[in-house]
Amino acid sequence: MKLVILDRDGVINYDSAQFIKSPAEWKAIPGSLEAIAKLTQAGYKVVIASNQSGIGRGLFDMDTLNAIHNKMHRAAQAAGGRIDAVFYCPHTSESKCNCRKPKPGMFERISACFNTDLSETFAIGDSLRDLQAAATVGAQPVLVLTGKGEITQANGNVPDGTLVFSDLAAAVEHILQP
Repeated sequence: MKLVILDRDGVINYDSAQFIKSPAEWKAIPGSLEAIAKLTQAGYKVVIASNQSGIGRGLFDMDTLNAIHNKMHRAAQAAGGRIDAVFYCPHTSESKCNCRKPKPGMFERISACFNTDLSETFAIGDSLRDLQAAATVGAQPVLVLTGKGEITQANGNVPDGTLVFSDLAAAVEHILQP
């Protein structure tokens, strides 16, 4: 199975230090929806893996998160793409759960739900924790320089073999090369 795992904030949509707390605050990064469409049209399953501690912090509720994801799904579909599943961790870092990236729990659930080994899966994110979670499960970590990506690259310590691209569109062009 061809599968790509994407972080949400900073990869598909603009990130915010104050969290994305409403559908109105969710704004796609130029080219990201078209990149998802290219993956879909090439036969890839596109799955989101996103830490959403705003829920655990009480900044927004599940209905709001669902409305944000509804907007994202509709926007991807309007561009000709499809997001096959959204996995998220609602916990704060203090909870010490296994699903919050950089821990591998979310990726392990994706592997189980799609009945696939992640060793040939690209996992695209903008933060070190995205890359660490990918590397832990044997996926190919990909750093995009949107969102927190430039800071992540400047800080170093990214997992060995991490691929780096300017944005999701450039990463997808690489993935789809024959």
